[in-house]
Amino acid sequence: MKHLLDLLAAVALLVWGTHLVRTGVLRVFGSNLRQILATSTGNRFTAALSGLGVTALVQSSTATALITGSFVGRGLIALPAALAVMLGADIGTSLMAVLFHFDLSWLSPLFILIGVTLFISRQGTQVGDFGRVLIGLGLMLLALRLVSASTSVLTQNPAVQLMLESLGSDLLLEILLGATLAVLSYSSLAVVLLSATLATQVVGLDVALGLVLGANLGSGLLAVITTAKSGISTRQVPLGNLLFKVLGVAIAPWLIPFWLQLVQPLVQDPATLTVLFHLSFNLMVGMVFIGLTRPIARMVDRLLPLQAGNSPLDRPKHLDPSALATPSLAISCAAREAMHQADIVETMLRGVVTVIKTNDLKLAQDLRKLDDTVDSLYSSIKYYLTKISRQQLSEEEGRRWTDIISFTINMEQIGDTVERVLLDIEDKKIRKGRDFSEAGMAEITDLHSRLIDNLRLGMSVFLNGNVRDAQRLLEEKVRFRDMEREYAATHLNRLSDQSMQSMDTSALHLDLISDLKRINSHICSIAYPILDSAGVLAPSRLRPAVEASERT
Repeated sequence: MKHLLDLLAAVALLVWGTHLVRTGVLRVFGSNLRQILATSTGNRFTAALSGLGVTALVQSSTATALITGSFVGRGLIALPAALAVMLGADIGTSLMAVLFHFDLSWLSPLFILIGVTLFISRQGTQVGDFGRVLIGLGLMLLALRLVSASTSVLTQNPAVQLMLESLGSDLLLEILLGATLAVLSYSSLAVVLLSATLATQVVGLDVALGLVLGANLGSGLLAVITTAKSGISTRQVPLGNLLFKVLGVAIAPWLIPFWLQLVQPLVQDPATLTVLFHLSFNLMVGMVFIGLTRPIARMVDRLLPLQAGNSPLDRPKHLDPSALATPSLAISCAAREAMHQADIVETMLRGVVTVIKTNDLKLAQDLRKLDDTVDSLYSSIKYYLTKISRQQLSEEEGRRWTDIISFTINMEQIGDTVERVLLDIEDKKIRKGRDFSEAGMAEITDLHSRLIDNLRLGMSVFLNGNVRDAQRLLEEKVRFRDMEREYAATHLNRLSDQSMQSMDTSALHLDLISDLKRINSHICSIAYPILDSAGVLAPSRLRPAVEASERT
């Protein structure tokens, strides 16, 4: 029992090491790798090469599938080019399996020592993330040595030998087992390396090759499972890649005897043959299907058709799940979605004056429905940001994370306020057939126009973080407050003059300009985090003399 636990622990360590390398590389080079994938899809061959290079670094074709699928979902690359990327990605992960097969265990303590030193001393920086990559590589090499040691002991057990003999009689069972292990471990690379080790000491070469076929099938299935809740266009890439693997696994058993006749006289080591078979399988799939990406793409379109209205002209969804492994990129995605939320808020706000002037009840109702979209975007952005580990963020990224949360909260509250304003206009003005006085309408229009300008300035401050613009925005808060007080006073003067229109709409008028001031306060609060970070924000609005008198 102890030796079995040792083997399972070694496999778990191998999977964890692979995870550390993958996440570390994505954090250090994530945006650059994504840029390479997005710009190297001019033809199917450059697309395949970019997929090969990216996956060789990330050590996960599943991660590449998620990134490429998100690009297709956002209309950045076409589906056939994305499928070519995945053919190269599978070759990239098989090349890494060949590399790790060599005895590099002597590098393990060196990688772990340097990696831990960098990770602890430079946490939250790219140097620290590079240390994370070295730790992962060291753990992978250590785990492979532990797997070899554990399996050599287990092979002496008669019960284990009997179980493995029954496994070697069924290719379908071997493929199923390999696929299951790949899905459970989230890494086909780990399963292939494990199979290579087992081929030497535990199972025969035939069983190891069956496990490798299953691991390839499992990696395709894993990407499909991972993207199951994504949009249809995003899910098409993993599905197409799975079709490649299914067809490849269907063809491979017929070619294995010919491959062994060709390679076995040159290479006798079962472990080396196993990883070379993994490489040969993916090379075969790549060469056979590189010219069939368009037919496979059409097949995917039939199996998983796009919904009506889901076209490249639709609004892109910026909350990209595959970007979560690169915190800086994920924060940029959240900021772009927050700007879309602000655009909808601006649409609601701009429509308020139109509703007041035209008494358009249907427009008012349509604008109020937009608040549901604003609330939904707020929830989506907040949930997306909570998936980003705060410990992985640098100090600047942590501030940006907080700024986005604060901005979306303000936009959500503005949307709620505008919805309430529209309800008041419907109930107290449109349905009762009342109109504001000419002077009162001019005041509301003036405040509204300034409010729109401040909202645009606030969006610019959020996007660019310009300190001077933030100061201007805060100055507008004082100016807007003074205007609100002035217009409230002039309205009361009109009441004293017995203006019938002013008397009929008095409550609505005062509530409206008060709500506009409240909205402006939410807009101006966008400036506070920027000014606070720049160190130009006063600790209190109270004058020194007042503060001194209160202390005494």
